[in-house]
Order: sequence, then structure tokens, then C-alpha cells
Amino acid sequence: MKSILSGVAILSLAILLSTCNPDNPAPAGDLSSTQTMVNKTGFPGPSYERSFVFMTTTGDSLLLVPWLLETTPDSNTVFREARGWVDRGGTWEPFLTEQWQTAPTRYPARVLPYGTFRIVVGDRGRVDGVMYLDGPQNLELALGSSVAQWSGPREERFRLLEGSFRLGEERLDGIVLDIARLHSSDRPPRGDWAFLISGDSLQIVVQGDMEHDIETPPNYRGWGRVDSEELQWPSLKIDWVQMSVYQPARRNLPVSWTLSSPNTSVVGTLEVLASEIITGTESGPVLPVQALFEVAGTISIDSLSFPVRGLFNHRRK
Repeated sequence: MKSILSGVAILSLAILLSTCNPDNPAPAGDLSSTQTMVNKTGFPGPSYERSFVFMTTTGDSLLLVPWLLETTPDSNTVFREARGWVDRGGTWEPFLTEQWQTAPTRYPARVLPYGTFRIVVGDRGRVDGVMYLDGPQNLELALGSSVAQWSGPREERFRLLEGSFRLGEERLDGIVLDIARLHSSDRPPRGDWAFLISGDSLQIVVQGDMEHDIETPPNYRGWGRVDSEELQWPSLKIDWVQMSVYQPARRNLPVSWTLSSPNTSVVGTLEVLASEIITGTESGPVLPVQALFEVAGTISIDSLSFPVRGLFNHRRK
């Protein structure tokens, strides 16, 4: 990672090192009800997911920086994880891996700093930035003005914001997707999601209602912004066209997809350009897997065609 991170100046932003107020865009709630349901269903206990994805909107090559946060409450503790990668020119480089535990809290979805992971907090506890601080190796993602905001049927929230990313002496402007999702204990985990852009003229977010199964693909929902017009698609179909065997997890992973809506107002194709794959350590015939795919393709909306690129996040537990 030194090839990317060397020479970064120490950041002058205010850093919050202690407990902050709940961040409004993140789903949060009293665990007294959800925790009781864990033993009454066949689904895992509740968990909270927060992701910040930065992408450049200009230039021939894509700079993609996902920060993925996850919080999993248990009866006596709260497990927290923060991970981050820089993908530039098809090369994925991890820079952040923090795992820690905190005492039970009424608001487990609240974003907390730890170790090399820091946050910048604005009014009413709003997260205004996330940072990686490790001696001379430092990164900063600053969140700017809101561009659009959408919500789904299960408390998930998606925000598009202007943003800037400081990498070495370089400061890059772009677009940020802020995702907040609750995986409740009484329903199957939410599925894959993707963030796609075409320059600064098109941004699309899609999310599967549940984890993707090859035989019975889930329904996907989509939200988009074409110039200043906002669009929503309550039903999208995303099929795996090609797959490859990922032997460490003993699973098939997608290599390319097709996307369509029932009325064919939206059609498209995507293919993997580069990937970063994390394999779980559990035992069993197949293992959990999370794959971050840099993708490119074409999407047509009402006969207008856009070349797109972005991030497709695939996960199976």
C-alpha cells in the first residue's frame, strides 16, 4: 500500500475519538425486540451495515474507494468491523482492517471510530467524513452536499453526495454513495448491491431483496438519477450470464450480468474488470464469501444508452 499512500500530509480535520450521537441516515433501534427474536427464527441475528463508496466521475480510469462498516450485536457485546480498499486501474489495495468490540448500546448502528479508523462529525452527529490514520499513511474521504436520497421498504437508506478524496498530494473530486442497511433477525439477509455511474450524467443504485441464488434470482430494486431527474424501479431482474468457480470458498461467482425491468424500460449488461474477494473462515462444504467487483458495461433507460462503470458488491453467508 505504500506505493499509493506515501507522502500524505497529516489531515487537519477535526477528529472525533469518543462517542457521538446517532447518525441520522443510519437505521438504529432498541435491541430489546430484535434480540428476543433471534431464537425464534432460522435467520441470523440483527446486524447493521454502513458503506461509503467514492468514485471519480471524470478521466479514463476509475478511482474506486469503498469503506465498508458492519455492526453485529450479541447479548453481551457489540462486534464491529471497518474495512477499506483503493481500486485504481484495476488494482485493489486494502488499507483498512479494524475489528473490535464495544459494550451493548441502545443505538448499535451508530458509527464509532477505532484504531486507524476515524470519523469527522458535523451537526447532530452527522458523519461528514471518514479517515484512515496510520503515521505517514493517511487517507481522507470528505462528504459534501447531498445530491439525492432514497429509502427502501426495509429501512435501508441511500444517499448520493458530492465528495472529495485525498490520496497522497492528490485531491480528487467525485461522487459518494452512503448506504445504511439493517439486516433484521426475522427475515433473510438483504442481497447484493451495486453503484454505477456514467460520468456525471447518470448514477444508479440497485439492491437485491435477498441473497442471490443461481436457481431463483431475487427481485432487485433500483434508484437512479439522470441529470437532475430521479427515477425508481421497484422490480429489476439481474441474471448471472457467466460464472467462474472460486475454489477457496467452493462457490460459483458471477463474471457478467444482464439487467432488465419488466416493461423493458431498463436493460443493460455488466462484466467484471477486477475483483477483491474475502473468504470466510468457517467450516463447511461452502464458505461465506464477499466479492467486490469493479464492473463496466452499458445500461439503456428509455432507449437512451449510457456506458457505466462502478462497484458490484456480492455476498453469500
